[in-house]
Amino acid sequence: MIPAHLLSVAENANTHQPLEPGDERIENDRFVLWMGTGDHPSWNVVQRLRLRDDEVDATLAEAHELLLSRGRGACTWEVGSSATPADLVEQLLARGLVDDADPDVIGMLMTEPPPTPAAAIEARPARDFDEFAAALRVAGTAFGMQDELRDETANRLRYENERALGHRTTFVALLDGEIVGSASSTYVEGAVTLNGGAVLPDARSRGVYRALVAARWDDAVGRGTPALVTQAGRMSAPILTRLGFREVTRIRVLVDRFGS
Repeated sequence: MIPAHLLSVAENANTHQPLEPGDERIENDRFVLWMGTGDHPSWNVVQRLRLRDDEVDATLAEAHELLLSRGRGACTWEVGSSATPADLVEQLLARGLVDDADPDVIGMLMTEPPPTPAAAIEARPARDFDEFAAALRVAGTAFGMQDELRDETANRLRYENERALGHRTTFVALLDGEIVGSASSTYVEGAVTLNGGAVLPDARSRGVYRALVAARWDDAVGRGTPALVTQAGRMSAPILTRLGFREVTRIRVLVDRFGS
């Protein structure tokens, strides 16, 4: 039996994440609206949806009004297995929303130790800004976000916020002394959520990703919260399953563009 709180963390990640500077979260009994610092749909998320059929249109209008008042013109709707009504995805598609580029997300949970990583890989928290910046470069290469992560001033602010707030830890993985992998952990009540596991193309299939999972498991155990939660796409889900994660929920991600 999966505790309801862990299931909710897996299905509604942004509902449980600590707020970073500039973030905002609005919650009511029908939905949660999380807003980050940008206008991209992935930085503005509607989730934990508990609607009646006669509330769908009003909820769409309410979310749009809240976002437009903050200068946002797009968002994503994350419709989890627990969302109501049961046909909410179909109702939203009929109202003009469209599937995200990779719309099917699997919420996964690990509560037992992962396999032992290869001895050749060193995975651990980043020790200073240079390692933190290297981790961002790895992520930028792996996810095609080099432009978004190029601003050194913004990156230093990210590093300082991470160290000051203590909500998140950036991890690096080294092979032959070179940082070839990166990932992060975010600390929530009773669990640790995993984000952004990335490995440089030339270092893949050598155990780097496995080492990053193991390092974050050890960190979670040390904090007294031996539960890792993550959301996986179709490419990463098989890898995570081999490492000991199990599927606990599914999320359909829809894009909603309503600004001029």
